[in-house]
Amino acid sequence: MAWVAKAGVGFVRACIVLAISVLVPAVWASAVVVAIWWRNPWTWIAPVVWAGIGTLLLLRPVCRMVRTLVARWTGTVIPADYRELGTVVQLSTGYWWNGHSYERSRRDSEKDLAMRVRWTDPANWRDLRFAAILLVTAGLAAAIPPAGVVAAVLGFAQSMPLLGVVGLVVAVASAPYAWRALGPIAVRFLRPTPAMALSDRVEELTAQRADATIAQAAEIRRIERDLHDGAQARLVALGLSLATAEKLMETNPAQAKALLKEARVGAATSLSELRELVRGINPPVLNERGLVDAVRAFALDSPLETAVSAEGEPRLDPPIESALYFGIAELLTNAVKHAEASQAQITIVADSTGIVATVEDNGRGGAEVNPAGGLGGLRRRLAAFDGSLEITSPLGGPTRARMTMPCESL
Repeated sequence: MAWVAKAGVGFVRACIVLAISVLVPAVWASAVVVAIWWRNPWTWIAPVVWAGIGTLLLLRPVCRMVRTLVARWTGTVIPADYRELGTVVQLSTGYWWNGHSYERSRRDSEKDLAMRVRWTDPANWRDLRFAAILLVTAGLAAAIPPAGVVAAVLGFAQSMPLLGVVGLVVAVASAPYAWRALGPIAVRFLRPTPAMALSDRVEELTAQRADATIAQAAEIRRIERDLHDGAQARLVALGLSLATAEKLMETNPAQAKALLKEARVGAATSLSELRELVRGINPPVLNERGLVDAVRAFALDSPLETAVSAEGEPRLDPPIESALYFGIAELLTNAVKHAEASQAQITIVADSTGIVATVEDNGRGGAEVNPAGGLGGLRRRLAAFDGSLEITSPLGGPTRARMTMPCESL
């Protein structure tokens, strides 16, 4: 019975693979039939054009169905790597700019952008090659069980029992295996080509460079603003107080003494603000004690009840430690400001290949990675080191953020 069930499942899958394999060739076959039916060589142009358009419209759905079936049947995920649509921006003139043309409305701008990206995507050539290869490889293999069934039906119907028995045996014996060619062929020919991977990497590095430049400029402006509004203003006031005290030293010693006392308090406050500013740029404990102790120190100052656990005491390159530290700090800050959490758990695990930092809170959940938001910026900062950020945040919580960074401990 197990073999019968296995053969039945295999036969159904083989029929599905065969049906998908013949979709694109069926378009061209129908175009040839129409052209022959018209019996005019000059009218072949229209069927060929329509066949080409139909092929382009079918390629991507066919390849998506193949990826879905391979993932469901074998557990192998094949990345699509299609070009993503950019953003459209409304200008002060009222027109919309999509990076290629100006349009009067957002809808027209998005439609124009989608058409340009869709028809100029190099993945179209990959999908076209796969559609041709699919028919003569996995399609032919998947056709064996249905062909056997057809032979069996014809054999028994035409009083040819030998043909019927052979067809039935072929169908049953090949059904569990005929569809399996789909997986290796899809993995081989549907994955991103080296040229596509290189192009994606160039675009990713270009975006990372732009993000790094913007982040650096924003950080410089923040430091300048904090110095101007905080320590600089206090130091100016301190200088004025000392100058006044110097003039009052002989005529009014008591008032001069009071001014010196205020100046001492102002100097202490300025020193504290400078220390806070330096801690925001690069905490001293991070340089002196490493990532784990710096995270523990930050957790002690956090309003959350935070537990920190770490396997080992890894020392990493300073840029990597800084990226992870400020990433953890941002996640804890978000848990306080947006998730209304009361508890958090930080786990840091490092081995010879990389480091994984996990932050989990008991907040209300619902966190999403918005490209223009803080989590999107954090993901881009980690991507500069080939790192990644995974967020799991169902409504009602808990929220779990996992940062992974490939690196070697020092």
